[in-house]
Amino acid sequence: MCTVSFVPLKDSYCITSNRDESILRERAIPPTKYIINNKEVYFPKDPKAGGTWFAHNNKSSIVLLNGAREKHIHKSNYRKSRGLIVLDLISSVNPIQEWDSIDLDNIEPFTIVLFCEEKLFQLQWDEIEKNCIELDANKNHIWSSSTLYKKEKREERAAWFQDFMLSENEMNSQKLLNFHQFTESDNKNFGLQINRNNILKTISITQCIISKNNITFNYIDLLD
Repeated sequence: MCTVSFVPLKDSYCITSNRDESILRERAIPPTKYIINNKEVYFPKDPKAGGTWFAHNNKSSIVLLNGAREKHIHKSNYRKSRGLIVLDLISSVNPIQEWDSIDLDNIEPFTIVLFCEEKLFQLQWDEIEKNCIELDANKNHIWSSSTLYKKEKREERAAWFQDFMLSENEMNSQKLLNFHQFTESDNKNFGLQINRNNILKTISITQCIISKNNITFNYIDLLD
């Protein structure tokens, strides 16, 4: 839920997400098919709240990051998990229309990357207002969670990403998986795979490869 990249490939689109979480949190259930609102939805499930940080169906892929533009003050209690908001959107008839009408009162701030019918959107909630921006789906994008990375660190990680993209003649999903797993591996606090005092770690990497006739879902449990 803390580092997400979106890359258009030669004949597909690739979305890759690192989940940084306390190792004390209950282990996620690996990606499985569920039926929600009569729709087939695939996602790894957080047993604690029942939601997810990465979900897709035959039309859309949605990825969640904690926090909006800047780090917020965490409250002890919220009305609903952000991971359940992901499921509300992915199981709706139209995720953008659902975003316009969904009630986010007393929901912790978040950012969502939505890829739907070859259109890319960034959705944000900062506890005051909702925001929706359409991005260029023909360009590369990367996000780092504002709750774990200050602005200068987010910019530094974006620079690593740009350097990596420029260094490869032909990009593919495996190279992107390697970027998310091994970049700045000695930098345990701010590299792509973190380990802060053996408490907060990158515990999994999820990747979705979307082509015209197929969707491939890769999931790496880094604690297993």
